[in-house]
Amino acid sequence: MTLTEKDRYQQGYTADLYEQALLESAQEQEQTKLLRRRQVIKASDMPWENSRHGRIKHLVNSKLPYPVKTVDLYMMVLPPGGRSGKHRHMAEELLYILEGQGYELHWDPDVEINKKYVWKIKKESQKFEWEQGDFVYIPPMVAHQHFNASKDGPARFLAATHRGFKFLGFPELEQLEDAPDYNVKS
Repeated sequence: MTLTEKDRYQQGYTADLYEQALLESAQEQEQTKLLRRRQVIKASDMPWENSRHGRIKHLVNSKLPYPVKTVDLYMMVLPPGGRSGKHRHMAEELLYILEGQGYELHWDPDVEINKKYVWKIKKESQKFEWEQGDFVYIPPMVAHQHFNASKDGPARFLAATHRGFKFLGFPELEQLEDAPDYNVKS
């Protein structure tokens, strides 16, 4: 005998998904209350990473226990004559140059829309020079790489991106080339 939806309804309840969602929401709210008490994050709590993109200090990251929910922020230091890795992400990125002088190479995307989206990177790049005190805008999906033009001193900048695409479940970040100083962890 095949059960109808009415029969299943009369048999009783087999799931508690809604209750689980309420419990998880209450736990998240409690965690948020605890995190909001932390209004100052000490420099010693911000980890450095030798990443595929380069040497970065995570100031705000979704993996760190901070109250910030929507923005990631890191500081990058490029050694004299150095460069970052090359990557792209769906969110726009903002840089503020703290020290040094250098330039960006940006590769605009081409998109092909058929049964699925296919993002391709143009072969030609555009060069944008910057120095201390400048603000740099990197549009969404633009492949980019940072270069220190000085042979004498480091270049240092803050970089911020929005986490919105991560919340929506999109693959937000694609590494295209590793930084030259990156050491693969074994």
